[in-house]
Amino acid sequence: MAKITMVEALNLALRQEMARDDSVIVLGEDVGVDGGVFRVTDGLIDAFGENRVLDTPLAESGIVGMSIGMAVYGLRPVCEIQFSGFSYENFHQIESHAARLRWRSRGRFTVPMVLRTPYGGGVRALEHHSESREAFWAHMPGLKMVIPSGPRNARALLASAIRDPDPVIFYEPKALYRAFREEVPEAEETLPIGRSQIAREGRDLTLIAYGAMLRPALKAAERLAEEDGLEAEVIDLLTISPLDDSLFVASVQKTGHALLVHEAPRSFGPGAEIVARLVQKAFYYLEKPVARVTGFDVIIPFFSREASYLPGVERILRQARALLAA
Repeated sequence: MAKITMVEALNLALRQEMARDDSVIVLGEDVGVDGGVFRVTDGLIDAFGENRVLDTPLAESGIVGMSIGMAVYGLRPVCEIQFSGFSYENFHQIESHAARLRWRSRGRFTVPMVLRTPYGGGVRALEHHSESREAFWAHMPGLKMVIPSGPRNARALLASAIRDPDPVIFYEPKALYRAFREEVPEAEETLPIGRSQIAREGRDLTLIAYGAMLRPALKAAERLAEEDGLEAEVIDLLTISPLDDSLFVASVQKTGHALLVHEAPRSFGPGAEIVARLVQKAFYYLEKPVARVTGFDVIIPFFSREASYLPGVERILRQARALLAA
């Protein structure tokens, strides 16, 4: 198997799904001739033509509105919003139409569309380029919210999202776009939406993370093992909605300790829902209160302060050691 980056893996998924299904359409700002702002759609216009890879005006509401119309009439649009912080312009289209049409029509219509967008910090970007607002979409009934953590699961989850009959918000951690390579099979591969994975097995502590935060969680787990002799189990959520609580509940029932990691602001973030599930389903197994390492309740800062905002290995280690202290 070839080792490729997340950008290359996402491109592979798009190529294979477009070759497999003529109804798959890609649209967005600069996705055609320029290959996308991060080059995820590079070369697709040459392979499939301008009728299936559409360069749109700079109008996020229009991009999503067109995608909804295409989806209702039998296509499978994959639209790109250049940065997740630009998606507020299309919030009305998603909330009032894409997420509701199956319910509104009593199942007569579905909206098989994917909204792809880079999210999160770590690349020293400008305002509205580094948000982590997955809680907006996860809170919205009728949507699925997917966040991959590496090249292989990004490719497999994007293929599943394209094939899904309902709208999927697909957040891509841009800090990971070219951060590392991973073996990805050439043959088609999918992963079920709504299922989490065990990224590392352990017995002393359950670390729950997703997206770009999986790597620092894994590195912290490795250091706990090397320096403290403690084995942390790491759960990769992969899908924020529907949230698969089966693995992390079973893990906490085994370890007795839980630590959540996400770069979104702490208040009302995805971690709060996970805490609620653990209290409901694993309360009597917890030896300490559930801990969180998250972004702060402020706008993510620029450049030199960004690293202080984002959860890193040292912050995770400090909280894990405090949680496991006698």
